[in-house]
Amino acid sequence: MGLMDRIRGEFIDIIEWTDDGRDTIVWRFPRYGNEIKMGARLVVRESQVAVFVNEGRLADVYQPGTYTLSTQNMPVLSTLKGWKHGFESPFKAEVYFVTTRQFTDFKWGTQNPVILRDAEFGMVRVRAFGTFAAKVVDAAALLRELVGTDPQFRTEEVGEHLRQLIVSKLGSALGSAGVPLLDLAARQDGIGRQLAEALTQELTSTGIAIPRFYIENISVPPEVEAAIDTRSRMGITGNLDDYAKLQAADAIPLAAANPGTGGDALGLGVGMALGQRVVQSMSGTTAPSASAAQAPAQPAPAPAADVPPPLPTAPRWFLAVAGQQQGPYDENALAGQVAAGNLTRATLVWRSGQAAWQPADQVPELASLLADVPPPLPPQG
Repeated sequence: MGLMDRIRGEFIDIIEWTDDGRDTIVWRFPRYGNEIKMGARLVVRESQVAVFVNEGRLADVYQPGTYTLSTQNMPVLSTLKGWKHGFESPFKAEVYFVTTRQFTDFKWGTQNPVILRDAEFGMVRVRAFGTFAAKVVDAAALLRELVGTDPQFRTEEVGEHLRQLIVSKLGSALGSAGVPLLDLAARQDGIGRQLAEALTQELTSTGIAIPRFYIENISVPPEVEAAIDTRSRMGITGNLDDYAKLQAADAIPLAAANPGTGGDALGLGVGMALGQRVVQSMSGTTAPSASAAQAPAQPAPAPAADVPPPLPTAPRWFLAVAGQQQGPYDENALAGQVAAGNLTRATLVWRSGQAAWQPADQVPELASLLADVPPPLPPQG
């Protein structure tokens, strides 16, 4: 401090702080040589507390109000200084003003996804973001644990610490909540309250509390979103037969967009399947039931000389999805699996005649089906 600050310190005997910013948590009153006169007036406003520190030791904490500083209302400090019989000289002490209002502009988010175990979808990676509020509930603990001798302690100095703590607690909070993935959106408020209580408990030693915690969004990877969309579509159609029709209808644009032997065969198969269903609906007949399909087949009459032999049997494919074998599927059903995201270039496939399972993009017969499927993303840095 300069000469003017020293002269001003001889006359100013009102100690107060009017906060002109929105991000200051702790502010130290500037005083030349830390000399505060006996009889000085201390003004502590609402949403503030004043903390006196003498020779590195916390002396007194003052709540909102106006005080005349003397040995009578500063018993702890007077004991530390050893004042006796009306000692009137200036005493050296530091005065810290601490804001006790809520700071509501903190934001948080998961930089990396949190892995959860869901009863319906298994292991799922989720991301989340939102906001939270923080406030000081124990000014003395805050000075001891975080502020130290910092003359101006701001929210940015503690914000990153709070965000890291939130991310570390988020996984355990979501896991212990026992909420299915599809119900997380409806339970965000309850999970937010649970996290606020856990974070306040964790921050007790620092004198900070988290009175409000908000989860604005919880998102899942695109493949899980596709599975949820597929589950919704199945619920809308009502039964597997209708869902098979829906898959066949979805496969028509794929076949039209992939001309060639594979695409023509797929289009022919889809057209035949749809044609059979149209004929059945017009004639009032229905597809054979499961019990009829299991009944022993009757011997077919001998074909006439001018009747061609039956078409060759289409290959039946098996897929490895999430470590489980699924199938068999014909080419029509494979198109539906591509649309549902279960058949990608990296999916392992097998059919009769193959020596071992192979990635789909290494099987020439499936090249036309995978023409519009993008390759795997490159490794992320």
